[in-house]
Amino acid sequence: MTTHRIGLVVPSSNVTVETEVPALLGRHPGARFSFHSSRMRMHKVSPEELRAMNAQRERCIGELSDAGVDAVLYACLVALMAQGPGEHRRTEAAVTEQLAQAGQRPAVLSSAGALVEALAALGARRIALVTPYLRPLAEQVVSYLESEGLEVLDWAALEVGDNAEVGCIPGDRVMAAARGLDLSGADALVISACVQMPSLDLIGPAEAEFGIPVLSAATAGAFTLLRHLGLPSVLPGAGRLLAAERAAAR
Repeated sequence: MTTHRIGLVVPSSNVTVETEVPALLGRHPGARFSFHSSRMRMHKVSPEELRAMNAQRERCIGELSDAGVDAVLYACLVALMAQGPGEHRRTEAAVTEQLAQAGQRPAVLSSAGALVEALAALGARRIALVTPYLRPLAEQVVSYLESEGLEVLDWAALEVGDNAEVGCIPGDRVMAAARGLDLSGADALVISACVQMPSLDLIGPAEAEFGIPVLSAATAGAFTLLRHLGLPSVLPGAGRLLAAERAAAR
């Protein structure tokens, strides 16, 4: 069985993406994965720290190129969305070019782009979302998604500015925020628009409760990694996005 090397570019204070994405991909029946991270210093989820974090990208990509990874995931959704419409495409192109100069051509993805791609795969155009961010950053995430042709019907900001604290937000608080949303007419619920806010255990219960597809930055990331590696995007217990019947319907 082939082992695929996954490179993660991660905020230094993030502890969730390196838990949830490996947990998801570890369920794949036909492939194995190893995970290799490079970290960008970031503590507060603020515009200033996000810009400073993004400035560390080239060093991180250089480190991952030494590992000869098969795919790279730039794993901070808000860091790109806060820079304005289309930033995930610009960043992915810059990373692709840097790796090409090193003679490598892995799949290059970002959490921001993965969420857009996953929603498109679900055929979801009208969505609701839960974010951990302070309200001004949450508004930028909403605007970014709307610039991609999505209609954000309702959204919640949990107003947590410390990234370490984001990784400790309890699931019942996330679910309470989701229950407070108006989901009338929504095609999908993004229950965690952040790779640091834990949500993996909420996907199944939320789909059962709300009756619509539920995804997160983590499940979107796993989906796009599988898709761009040419692997079946089917994982058990990860919601409709990664369900066998959805894949069979494509």
